Amino acid sequence: MIPSINVARRIVVKIGSALIVDPDSASPRAEWLAGMAQDIAALAAAGKEVIVVSSGAIALARRRLNLTGAKLKLEEKQAAAAVGQIRLAQAWSEALSAHSLTAAQLLITLEDTEDRRRYLNARATLSTLLALRCIPVINENDSVATTEIRFGDNDRLAARVAEMVQADQLILLSDIDGLYTADPRKNPAAQHIPIVEKLTPEIDAMGGDPPAGYSSGGMRTKLAAAHIATQAGVAMAIALGHRQNPLAAIQAGAKCTWFIAAPEGRTARKNWIAGHLAPLGAFTVDAGAAKALAKGSSLLPAGIKSVTGSFERGDAVDVLSPTGARIARGLAAYSSADSILIAGHRSEDFEALLGWRGRDEAIHRDDLVLF
Repeated sequence: MIPSINVARRIVVKIGSALIVDPDSASPRAEWLAGMAQDIAALAAAGKEVIVVSSGAIALARRRLNLTGAKLKLEEKQAAAAVGQIRLAQAWSEALSAHSLTAAQLLITLEDTEDRRRYLNARATLSTLLALRCIPVINENDSVATTEIRFGDNDRLAARVAEMVQADQLILLSDIDGLYTADPRKNPAAQHIPIVEKLTPEIDAMGGDPPAGYSSGGMRTKLAAAHIATQAGVAMAIALGHRQNPLAAIQAGAKCTWFIAAPEGRTARKNWIAGHLAPLGAFTVDAGAAKALAKGSSLLPAGIKSVTGSFERGDAVDVLSPTGARIARGLAAYSSADSILIAGHRSEDFEALLGWRGRDEAIHRDDLVLF
């Protein structure tokens, strides 16, 4: 069955530089952004949560800084990103505010999605913004990147974000309406593939050369994103972005390519927590907390009787029953030192105990595996 935006609860939309930036004026495409904002507003009105991963910062600043050469040095790209990100954020803020939506800017890197501590922090921020009905607009933090910046990295970044927030769907808006058996610009006989049930070496081989211009990620990075997303249980679409209201067009059945989420994707991360992370400590909980965990709840500090081991936020810890039996494993939301201070206490006491107001959970249920 082909996925549909209409049934998704949480959607990540990735938009490349070639869609955002007018190549003639090197400025934001205001009319296109207005249509995109209208689509996002319609989805929000239908009760859906939308996260945008938007390229374009470097492209928006190149001309203003007279950096018009074919290839820029790393430090020139970083400088352009610092200047262009302001213009990009302003463009999104203006477009979304026209529909009474609040834009929120986040600059993250792929490493932020792979380091456990930074992963937890980024996910908590995104979850809070969505709960506050904001539209997070994410871009890679190119101004402080330490490795070479490549256009197209945001395809993979968007997939990591979709994985992080457990999105239902990832939409990659592109200059092409999906995956073809060959590059249709070079081969008129290339056939469009409407649905990919499973990624195979044959599918991967269909990734062609990167296009010219601002966006050079091409189909190869989109297929790499498909591997990340589908293995995390996220369905992904590659769809044409060079049209007004592209998301509405997808909803109406416009041609695109859907990649089906792997059925085991939702459990892959929890299998990693359960089987590949060595616990650095343990929480012994009371009977009430053990019962709540069995019903699918998060672990709250109020239910913790004792803390053992030495660990930091994001490290794996075991959860022990009152008799000492291991009942769960998860990623700690607090260090061992802070966990000792708040064990047995309710969230309203945290600020007095820690000197700052932390999160309510000792282990969030999304980071918890029952045994």
